[in-house]
Amino acid sequence: MRVVIAEDDALLREGLVLLLRTAGIDVVAALDNAEDFLTLVTADRPDAVVVDVRMPPTFTDDGLRAAVRAREIHPGLPVLVLSNWVEDSYVAELLGDGSGGVGYLLKERVGKVDRFLESLHRVAGGGTAMDPEVISQLLVRRKSDDPLAALTPREREVLALMAEGLDNATIAARLVVSEGAVLKHIRSIFAKLNLHADEVGHRRVLAVLAYLGAAPRV
Repeated sequence: MRVVIAEDDALLREGLVLLLRTAGIDVVAALDNAEDFLTLVTADRPDAVVVDVRMPPTFTDDGLRAAVRAREIHPGLPVLVLSNWVEDSYVAELLGDGSGGVGYLLKERVGKVDRFLESLHRVAGGGTAMDPEVISQLLVRRKSDDPLAALTPREREVLALMAEGLDNATIAARLVVSEGAVLKHIRSIFAKLNLHADEVGHRRVLAVLAYLGAAPRV
């Protein structure tokens, strides 16, 4: 897997390079600003990118905006966002094309190496990997026409764990129920969100996007 890193903190950037290369991942480049990142990714599509939110030149949301632009240039480009906090701006655009391959983790999670690598591989494979704290803060923006109003409390729990990127077996273990029960809840979630088997896109990803309030318009 070929990965590009965009992180302005030199220590964290070099740490990520070492971590990924030790895990057998090819780090194509490790850059310290959003402009160079976008130039490189425009010329050569990697298998995935790891991007900080606040980077030069403005140190606001340059990295996040560059990630959104990179996915416009290369639709479906897997993007794993790292940040010290949850940045609302451009998150809907990053999530909302319905193609999956998106993750948003707080930087403190990088220290949990196995989980971080698992998240990167999941995102590279087209899945989602959302930090629980990111999920909880995005849900504050829930609108009055909440598409999840019909879900039961248990179905919301299952969907929240799906948003973290957990598989059915792990969800079952977390909730202390059988995998069959989890599958039943997921089928009910799909039905209530009108995500049918012939729906364009991965139904699991689309359900997560609906949960985060960034479902693509059709």
